[in-house]
Amino acid sequence: MRKLLFGLGLVVAASPVAADPAAGSQRPVARGEVTVTEGERAAQAGFDAWIVAFRPRALAAGIRPETLAAAFRGVRYDADAVARDRNQAEFNRTLWDYLDSAVSEVRIANGRAALMRHGALLERIEARYGVPKEIVVAVWGMETSYGTRRGDHPLVGALATLAHDGRRAAFFEEQLIAALKILDTGDVRPEAMTGSWAGAMGHTQFMPTSYLAHAVDFTGDGRRDIWSEDPSDALASTAAYLARSGWRAGEPWGVEVRLPEGFDFAQSGKGLRKSAEEWRGLGLHRVDDAPLPEGEAELLLPAGARGAAFLIYPNFRALARYNPADAYVIGVGHLADRLTGGPAIAGGWPRGDRALASAERTELQRLLTAAGFDTGGADGMIGPNTLAALRKWQQARGLVADGYANEAVLNRLREGA
Repeated sequence: MRKLLFGLGLVVAASPVAADPAAGSQRPVARGEVTVTEGERAAQAGFDAWIVAFRPRALAAGIRPETLAAAFRGVRYDADAVARDRNQAEFNRTLWDYLDSAVSEVRIANGRAALMRHGALLERIEARYGVPKEIVVAVWGMETSYGTRRGDHPLVGALATLAHDGRRAAFFEEQLIAALKILDTGDVRPEAMTGSWAGAMGHTQFMPTSYLAHAVDFTGDGRRDIWSEDPSDALASTAAYLARSGWRAGEPWGVEVRLPEGFDFAQSGKGLRKSAEEWRGLGLHRVDDAPLPEGEAELLLPAGARGAAFLIYPNFRALARYNPADAYVIGVGHLADRLTGGPAIAGGWPRGDRALASAERTELQRLLTAAGFDTGGADGMIGPNTLAALRKWQQARGLVADGYANEAVLNRLREGA
């Protein structure tokens, strides 16, 4: 049996069910190796109705009717995408655990192989956009392990399902509209538009809106193809994205530094920019003893006074436009450094510490605010306001004011000490 979705012109297979006279309802029926449950049938029906209601919004956004028909032909409710969205594991890894895997010896070796394999292409990309080839390859490695894990979810189905049944419906509908606009351009066929369950696409995992804003046709074949085995357009699009995000050619993302004894940790943190001369005056030196790069930089202590210290430059912010997590930016930057032959991070880490859970971070914010150090809200996100409040609390108690939120700090706040 096939069901026509009137008003959209789409034909999809109906869920196979059989009547159960005794129960007065419908029971699952196996067809081949597939069993469709009542819940799955209901989910598909709701999804089909959502698609019908979505059509006028898509047309109003300028999507052609024929593109809609082709994009939604055979599309099914993506239960896996919903399950993943509802059950995302909280990111509770420490930075050092994250870097152990993000910049592993295997990933470094595979990255160097990718640099050799695509050397001529990467040289042309760097020449055009001013972004080092090692940075581009590091993003590629972080996102899809150099193209080996690009995702195989049919993108229209995943995005439509999440727009219908996800936590962030407006966001995913925006991405769905963008995906349909991509199909309208003819850059990719609907069946070839695949990616992650959350809609990230291609070798370097562009979201559809980012694709529309930044993807380029580097090969000159008339299509911006980030999905195929050829990574040319994807890698060039990543370089274009970073260049448009403010990447400064010839400048570093950051450098690891040594701090002098008795350093005033209140001088650390984003927003406290100083010149190389000022940092040298405070006793900072690169761990490799090379001169500090010129230009204004901020001192980042991602694990507090007991962890590695980095001076970060404007290119750090450019990378953060791709992914705002400090751990991600440090991972990309450090992987790129290792690809050029640079050393591992020299500073130690407080490996006995664990990452605070979201509820604990929220509690920490509430306790700081209650103690008179306003964090500007309690959302479980340790941002600049929380770090500033934590440093002031630490200073008031004669502690090292490094803004590092760990279990010991939380326990002390709980005790009111």
